[in-house]
Amino acid sequence: MYWLYPVDCISGAAAYIPNDSVDLIITDPPYAIGGDRLHRHYHRDESFVIDGYAEIEPGLYRTFCDLWIRQAERILRPGGSAYIISGYTNLGDMLLALRETSLIPLNHIIWKYNFGVHTTKKYISSHYHILYYYKPGARPTFNTYARYGPEERNDRNRSLNYTDREDVWVINRAYKPGRIKNKNELPHEMLIKMIQYSSNQGDMITDFFLGGFSTAEVAIGMERRITGFEINPVSFNHHINRIRDFKPGYLLDGVKTGTGRKPDRQRQRWSDDELERLWKRFISVYRETGRKQEAIRMLQGEFGRGYFAILNQINRILG
Repeated sequence: MYWLYPVDCISGAAAYIPNDSVDLIITDPPYAIGGDRLHRHYHRDESFVIDGYAEIEPGLYRTFCDLWIRQAERILRPGGSAYIISGYTNLGDMLLALRETSLIPLNHIIWKYNFGVHTTKKYISSHYHILYYYKPGARPTFNTYARYGPEERNDRNRSLNYTDREDVWVINRAYKPGRIKNKNELPHEMLIKMIQYSSNQGDMITDFFLGGFSTAEVAIGMERRITGFEINPVSFNHHINRIRDFKPGYLLDGVKTGTGRKPDRQRQRWSDDELERLWKRFISVYRETGRKQEAIRMLQGEFGRGYFAILNQINRILG
């Protein structure tokens, strides 16, 4: 289920991962902001933090991005996708490196977290960037209803599926007070979300910068295969022993999965006859209910379409 190596990701990927063999990359690279020294400025208690964090010098960051992202492009299968987490300071170098590849952007996600670093002379930074790309040649995996079904709604009658797939994620960072940990670890909630939407059981996931092995831990728990690299020997040796105790699939019973099934005619083209019938039925049902939203929901099963597919056609006719 896992193939994890105590080497740098650039030489490690070249040596151990074949071309077009990875379904999903999730990785949180160094940001070249002196991450190994930040605790001196922000009075962080790092008593339980593992030593040996490997930072990149700012002048070398663009070259560093070029090298590891080229390996990411090589190992992804056609249709494979990647989530790359980045801060804002050197985000431009990351985007320029990605632009030099064949990888295609799908989303630029903002991850809003709790308790940003307090500052008094500028706005408080409380977000990261998540760059979501895929390799051309096949349709990328995206399990639209993996977490919330098409009809699931909250207490304000809003679609849970729609809300969960918006490109601003509000997820608290991982905190482990009194426990041995790495400087920055990705929260399990976010990793589960990425893995549910962008992979299937048995798929191969790669993390170029394992850090605290959070990606590996969740991948195993979600019954995926995982490969990756960690250059810090202290961190690697600590976490590789911990990973051995995780049972494949142990998270599956506890994660949120979508209820209901997708519409029968999702993504199919509307015929002229179907549109004419839709308009007649909408007028009839609307007269009975007096509410546009309720009328559209009543027509979803009849036409085998999702709410927004019907709404868009009704708005087009009205407009």
